[in-house]
Amino acid sequence: MGLFFRKKQEIHSYDKENQQPVIRASICTGEKVAGFRDIRTGKITEVMLIRTSADLERFRQLYGIGEDEIRTEY
Repeated sequence: MGLFFRKKQEIHSYDKENQQPVIRASICTGEKVAGFRDIRTGKITEVMLIRTSADLERFRQLYGIGEDEIRTEY
């Protein structure tokens, strides 16, 4: 029973036609939140808090997003 199994890496999906990946950053506190902006309404759906560059990398891997696809908004 000494075997360990890694959890299978799962990729989540989002509506690429109607949503755009964004990082919302606070000028005052420096807090960053990753999520998706609805292109039609402008509403942001927050997905995860970004504290380190590893958190941002995890967000990108979870959703299959390239570095140049994420926009930062203040």
